[in-house]
Amino acid sequence: MQPYIRIEKRNNMEKQYRQETKCIQSGWTPKNGEPRIMPIIQSTTFKYESTEEMGRLFDLEEDGYFYSRVQNPTSDMVAAKIADLEGGVAAVLTSSGQAANFYAVLNICEAGDHIVSAASIYGGTYNLFGVTLKKLGIECTFVDADADEETIAAAFRPNTKVMFAETIANPALVVLDIEKFARIAHAHQVPLIVDNTFATPINCRPFEWGADIVVHSTTKYMDGHAMQIGGAIVDSGNFDWDACGSKFHGLTEPDESYHGIVYTKKFGKAAYITKATVQLMRDLGAVPSPMNCFLLNVGLETLALRMERHCYNAGRIAEYLNSHEKVSHVNYAGLPTDKYYALAQKYMPKGTCGVISFELTGGREAAVRFMDSLKLAAIVTHVADARTGVLHPASHTHRQMNDQQLKEAGVSPGLIRLSVGIENVDDLLEDLAQALEQA
Repeated sequence: MQPYIRIEKRNNMEKQYRQETKCIQSGWTPKNGEPRIMPIIQSTTFKYESTEEMGRLFDLEEDGYFYSRVQNPTSDMVAAKIADLEGGVAAVLTSSGQAANFYAVLNICEAGDHIVSAASIYGGTYNLFGVTLKKLGIECTFVDADADEETIAAAFRPNTKVMFAETIANPALVVLDIEKFARIAHAHQVPLIVDNTFATPINCRPFEWGADIVVHSTTKYMDGHAMQIGGAIVDSGNFDWDACGSKFHGLTEPDESYHGIVYTKKFGKAAYITKATVQLMRDLGAVPSPMNCFLLNVGLETLALRMERHCYNAGRIAEYLNSHEKVSHVNYAGLPTDKYYALAQKYMPKGTCGVISFELTGGREAAVRFMDSLKLAAIVTHVADARTGVLHPASHTHRQMNDQQLKEAGVSPGLIRLSVGIENVDDLLEDLAQALEQA
């Protein structure tokens, strides 16, 4: 049973199209007389003619659908599109980005294992790795993504199973040196998992730089309209699990819950995603609804167009803030003066994202006055959708961190995260100008 196969066959285009075309055409290719638009299969279960046939499905001996907690055709169509956009062999959708991060790690880690993660990551992920996984017996060491290779490598242990980072860190906007992290991970025989939420596969494809697994909060730019919560895990198919012996025994040794199936032997390059689907989704059930998957696909169809506009608007606003007397500094890798500009040009030459972080000269109090004075931009927890939103990370997304952890994550007390939407940029600039006067 390979969950993506049925959809992949429907998506077997003769030509390898460009990203903009994939956003529209990939995932669902209708046959004669079938719906032009990707259908919503709003069913929990699927009918079969014989007990034996359904039994083969449960034994993973035959391809097909039997219960939507494990797999659903609509979900698989959208997963196939995201895998195509990222250049991966297979993908699985989850009910949230946090579920994607959790499953991506838990798929190869268990009690007694260890992971290494960049410290400059989303606050919720930091808490997942540093607190929740620790309760499950999985420890995490956080490292400075900008440190040299030798310093980062010192964090690895014999029981390290995963290395994790974000292409563009939320909210510090640190740009990851993907090739450096991939070298370190592979030198220690572990896969590199990269969260590509902010850059999206339109602006960055981590597999081309050595990453092995990519995760997304599809709630953000992929959806683009704040209509659904979801996540995705995409596997490149490039990491050789068998070459590491028993290190990844969940993939390379018999799974007794499926009569001794060995995932790498039975499913080849699809082993990692198949295990995540038929084992973790079966047991933990963080599955997206078919309707949410349909809404996600609607967003994906305009992803390339929106990312271009997000980046244009953000570039204009970053330049404006960078020259304003009340702004002490701006973090945006699209600015030539930004410390990550060179890395951004290497990995994301078409643009980074629409998120900017900056600090006012007046510190935390000025930040609060500024945010409360905005009229067009809204104070919201969400980020990376069509509407401009603003957030104070130290008070909101990173509130659970202590001062040292905030510092390690690149979050200062007065830092403001501005998610620039696709409105008219002049309207946004006017709103920022009047709010800065109040600050």
